[in-house]
Amino acid sequence: MQRLRICLIDLVCKGPSNTLWAKIMHANLASIMPQVVATWCEQEGHEVTMICFTGREDLRKEIPEKIDLVFISSFTQAALLAYSVSNYLRQRGTVTVLGGPHARCYPDDAIQYFDYVLGFTNRSTIMEVLNNCTPQRPLGTFLSAGKQPADLCGVRERWKFIEPTLKKAPVLQIVPMLGSVGCPYTCPFCIDSTVPYQPLNFQTIREDLQFLLTRFKKPWVAWHDPNFGIRFEENMDAIASAAPLKSFRFIAESSLSVITEKRLKVLAENGFTALLPGIESWYDLGNKSRTAHITGEEKVSQVSAHVNNIIHYIPYIQTNFVLGLDSDAGAEPFELTKRFIDRTPGAFPGYSLLTAFGEAAPLNLEYQREGRVLPFPFHFLNNHLAMNIKPKNYDWVEFYDRVIDLTAYSFSLKALYRRFKGATDLTSRWMNLMRAVSSEGYGRLRFYRKVRQNLVQDHAFRQYFEGESAQLPLFYKDIIERDLGVWWSWLPQGALSHDAYAYLQKETRQ
Repeated sequence: MQRLRICLIDLVCKGPSNTLWAKIMHANLASIMPQVVATWCEQEGHEVTMICFTGREDLRKEIPEKIDLVFISSFTQAALLAYSVSNYLRQRGTVTVLGGPHARCYPDDAIQYFDYVLGFTNRSTIMEVLNNCTPQRPLGTFLSAGKQPADLCGVRERWKFIEPTLKKAPVLQIVPMLGSVGCPYTCPFCIDSTVPYQPLNFQTIREDLQFLLTRFKKPWVAWHDPNFGIRFEENMDAIASAAPLKSFRFIAESSLSVITEKRLKVLAENGFTALLPGIESWYDLGNKSRTAHITGEEKVSQVSAHVNNIIHYIPYIQTNFVLGLDSDAGAEPFELTKRFIDRTPGAFPGYSLLTAFGEAAPLNLEYQREGRVLPFPFHFLNNHLAMNIKPKNYDWVEFYDRVIDLTAYSFSLKALYRRFKGATDLTSRWMNLMRAVSSEGYGRLRFYRKVRQNLVQDHAFRQYFEGESAQLPLFYKDIIERDLGVWWSWLPQGALSHDAYAYLQKETRQ
């Protein structure tokens, strides 16, 4: 096999960014799979360069002048940047490959702009690309393994590609780890809802944790599992056997159904400092919060008591909600969330607007059959900048009025003060305040108000939201041009739009 010059690019943001949040946190958002692929390529004898794009780098200078092959990992919100970089490199003769969530969600769109697009990816998938490193034109080739890989390179193996990224984080350095893939829950809007749960090797986890203690006095570790702790005892045994209690500081996304009183004590003893459980809805999806048979006010009371109990053990908690689900109607869902905020002042509320990511979940077919999916550019599909599904029980203006009201309530001075007092340590208080005054709190509130204003004052804008026009409002085009910066000129023709019903058409053909 020819020795290839390969570049891996992990896009953790969607364009150049010089904000304080980008400087402090973006390097800590690095994905695991690009590091794994980089390790596999190097083990096959190829020359490998790894770039984690945090928004602060000049990619044109970071990318080596002569490369044969580039792998780009991208979430959907960074897809337009990925398309631009691919176009730039293809014109230099480089073979381009797209992986990551966007490749799984929108493969038929991505093959227009890449030579290879990868769904589920294991080592044999990468070998197929390496062995046939040739341009695929006019349409690229889609490759996918039958399921998620059973084994991935651990921290020790991929450390060469982790360490340079961590050095970009000046304050907090968080190592990404993975204990499992897939998810046992079936939330119908989630990309992992159809991926079988599969634990990874617990011995590898133990060895990787021991390795990290040779690099850090007390490492920060973020578990990238879709739902950490399903195999709770085995996970805790692996952690406890690696080093004395509280040798690490862990962050994990889990479900309230896993986090019982008995397990909270174990989590605290093992150094878990932050948990991100999904509440999602007051009327639906109760399996994740052990509230399968209760809804509304009763669910608020039970979940609030549960979360307040968690805060006694775990310093930082973010509770996740999805706004705009079909089970929601009227003011009550939003008012119930306000009551939860009042009763649970120490928790940071994370809000997502209901979004259909292409082929990510079977429920998206239902939305497409009902004609409710809107063709918002990928740039805005990040769960908060755009809701690309017409709400079932709300007019658009009413929906944004309620979202604005809830967001303003959640980040009011009163709520910030109570959240500051409700946190149990200085780091949690700083993080809550930082997130509230950044784009996640005040920034979203400003954006939602602009959208609401345009819905009322701009007829063409409203037509786009109603699905009566496919003409992208200038409001959104200007944002994309500004965010992409120098990469705007490399955006391929036609990339601003995509077929929002491609999934349904594919299923119909099949």
